[in-house]
Amino acid sequence: MTIRVLLADDQALLRGTFSMLFDATDGMETVAEASNGREAVELAAAERPDVVLMDIRMPEMDGIEATRLISQSEDLATVRVLVLTTFEDDEHVAEALRAGASGFLGKGARPEQLLDAVRTVAEGEALLSPSATRALITRFLAQPDPCPAAVHARLECLTPRERDVTTLVALGLTNDQIAHRLFVSPLTAKTHINRAMTKLAVRDRAQLVVIAYQCGMVGPAEPSRSLRTWA
Repeated sequence: MTIRVLLADDQALLRGTFSMLFDATDGMETVAEASNGREAVELAAAERPDVVLMDIRMPEMDGIEATRLISQSEDLATVRVLVLTTFEDDEHVAEALRAGASGFLGKGARPEQLLDAVRTVAEGEALLSPSATRALITRFLAQPDPCPAAVHARLECLTPRERDVTTLVALGLTNDQIAHRLFVSPLTAKTHINRAMTKLAVRDRAQLVVIAYQCGMVGPAEPSRSLRTWA
């Protein structure tokens, strides 16, 4: 299956470079390019790409608002957004994740890292790099959002094991690491994660991280453990 990518960045040279990379890679193709967030939303609706590679800082509409509009559209439920960031804008990391981004990648990433990131997000997994996770933790612990009543009610429907895996996902553990921690198979761990996502009505793994921090499932004592898992 070919992964269809929409590029959203106000720098034409960068879009051109990424486009050549994707079009030269087996199993990937660039379906459209947008120079601002508004174009990104319109082209996402028209082209229905698998992944939108989204810059944060763009004219007319920034990448965060564009991500929010794409993620909130029922017609675009299968579209995943991978946000590009310099990590100099760490204050925007948590905001973009709240908006529905499935992951983050630095603009200085190597070509093979970018390709792997697109594949990961296209498969429905979350891509939370060490820098992005560190910024996310700092943001949520410094200014935590209240757990929405609707989300709190859905949390009550989780089994103890589903709550465990949600917490471990928020700590940055992979399926294999979660399986090892809980003495289950990776497939069983993935099954629990998928059930938790279904019950909490979230699009992907990244949104489990948001809920875990919003609702206090991960507290101030955990960040150091989370960061070490990325070492």
